[in-house]
Amino acid sequence: MRVIIVDDEHLARALLREYLSGYPEIEIVAECANGFEAVKAIGELDPDLVFLDIQMPKLDGFEVVELSGARTQYVFVTAYDQFALKAFEVRAIDYLLKPFSRERLAQALDSAKARATPAEQVEAVALEAARRHGPLERILIRDGARVHVVPTIGIDWIEAQDDYVQISAGGRTYVKNGRMAELEQGLDPQLFLRVHRSYIVHVGAIERIEAPTKDSWCAVLKDGKRVPVSRSGYQKVRDLIR
Repeated sequence: MRVIIVDDEHLARALLREYLSGYPEIEIVAECANGFEAVKAIGELDPDLVFLDIQMPKLDGFEVVELSGARTQYVFVTAYDQFALKAFEVRAIDYLLKPFSRERLAQALDSAKARATPAEQVEAVALEAARRHGPLERILIRDGARVHVVPTIGIDWIEAQDDYVQISAGGRTYVKNGRMAELEQGLDPQLFLRVHRSYIVHVGAIERIEAPTKDSWCAVLKDGKRVPVSRSGYQKVRDLIR
C-alpha cells in the first residue's frame, strides 16, 4: 500500500511515520506540509491511501480532496470539529482524532484495506464540509499543474456548460469541472441568484434588467455581459430588490 502523509505539523508527520513503520506492507511515498504540496504529490504519485490533516495553511484538507478527486482513499486526521468527524463516520470515510493510538491507526488501516471509497462519497463529504462552514469564500480551479484560488466575492457570473461551469471574475474567465447545482449549494444565497437554468449571477454585478419581449427578460451586467433571465429568475430578482 502506497501512502502519503499530509500535515503541517512536523511532529505529527513524524509520529504517524513512526507508527506506520511497523507495517512492512506500507510504503510512504511522500510527506507534505501543506495542501498545495499534497495536490501535486497525489497527482504525480497516485497513492493508495492519504492521511490528510483538515486544518492546514494555503489549502485545507477538504480543498485537497476537491482538487485531487477520489482516485485514492482518504483518512482524515484532525484535533477539532466533532461534527465533521461524525459526518465522516456516517459516510464510512475514516478519521483519526489527535492524539490517536497505534490501535486506532490499525483500525483505520483495516478499513482502508477492506474496501474502496466510492468517488461520490468523497465528493459528498467535501461539499457537506463546505456548507457546514458557511458559504464558500473561495473556489478552487485546477488548470493543468496550476491552481487558481478565486474569491467568491469577486465572481460576476457563472455559466453551466455540460459537466463544466465557466466562471467570470475580475475580468477573467475560468473553466471548472463540476455541476452548476453542486456549486450553487455552496454559494451565499444573499449574494448569488440562479436567474436561469444555465446562469448564476452576483447580485452586485447586475446593472439593470431589460425586457426584450413581453414574456422574456435579460440581465445586463456591469461588465456588459447579457444574461437570460427565466420567469422564476425574474421573480427572484424582484423579491430581492423589494
